Amino acid sequence: MIKPPRIALTMGDASGIGPQLLDALCSQPELHQLCCPVVYGNVAVLKRAAQHSRSGLEVIAVDQLPDEFESQPGTVFCIDRGQADVAEAVPCQVDARAGQGAYDYLVSAIDDCLVGKVDGITTAPLNKESLNRAGIEYPGHTEILADRCQVADFGMMLYLPHSEVIHPPAGLGIVHATLHTSIASVPGLLKTDEIYEKTRLISELSQIMGAAAPRVAVCALNPHAGEHGLFGDEEARIIAPAVERARAAGLDATGPLPADTLIRRAVYGEFDAVVAMYHDQGHIPFKLLGFDQAVNITLGLPIVRTSPSHGTAFDIAWSDVQPDIKGIMEAVRAAVKLAAHQNRPQTT
Repeated sequence: MIKPPRIALTMGDASGIGPQLLDALCSQPELHQLCCPVVYGNVAVLKRAAQHSRSGLEVIAVDQLPDEFESQPGTVFCIDRGQADVAEAVPCQVDARAGQGAYDYLVSAIDDCLVGKVDGITTAPLNKESLNRAGIEYPGHTEILADRCQVADFGMMLYLPHSEVIHPPAGLGIVHATLHTSIASVPGLLKTDEIYEKTRLISELSQIMGAAAPRVAVCALNPHAGEHGLFGDEEARIIAPAVERARAAGLDATGPLPADTLIRRAVYGEFDAVVAMYHDQGHIPFKLLGFDQAVNITLGLPIVRTSPSHGTAFDIAWSDVQPDIKGIMEAVRAAVKLAAHQNRPQTT
């Protein structure tokens, strides 16, 4: 029988919604049918979340995962290799202690995944300002993952599964040529080689998600795709050569196309994947289409990493508002699917 994958669930920022998300998630029988979950986070904070919700979740502190274990609803192993003072971080506020903890949990999960102790990682949200206050100068999860895994070609992809709204049969993905940077810096950061690489990466990922021959559309940077140079020349000078290179490599790539109409065409099934030129060009339409279902997938890593697309939700964290786990559950489903493809199945 094929063993379910071990999925590391990182707590993220302990002052935010992450601990409550993991408490609610690990209490769901569906999670334990999908995988063997293991939390990387602060034991005391996760127990506090369980007390807050009255979920009855039993948190078992371990230093290492046992070679064999069965996953059971209402029980979860927790590996705590962070600083003890994370439990003292102020809820719903930017706090350096929570930032340091979020980094420690993520790095610990990455290292275990790289050596095969877990099969994939699903991350709860972290807070970039808390990271910065802890002296950790990364703009987010994606860059930490890439650095720790020592990869140069990587990308952040948002993915929405097939639904009544999302028509492509294997769902729709969007990857970003530039990521956490200012809008003013985007034109200078665009590179033909990197746009080509993002096109290749998202084509490969779309195949794993079920698109037999992925159709990739590449966004223009400027309105109306520059109107033949009237509004800018980045399309002709930088983006079009990347599309031509992708086609020469055998990829089904189209563009550069005006982003406003391209996204609509993709949603209605004309494309399986999209390459956006900057963060909000991709994030805004995807979060409008499916804020609660959108999954963040890091491309180009030797390991699997997914996450929900929302943030730390300081406005509702540690309140009586029930956390919505649809996004993180979709992220786990994606991690399980990707892990099954990436890792050789184990049998007993």
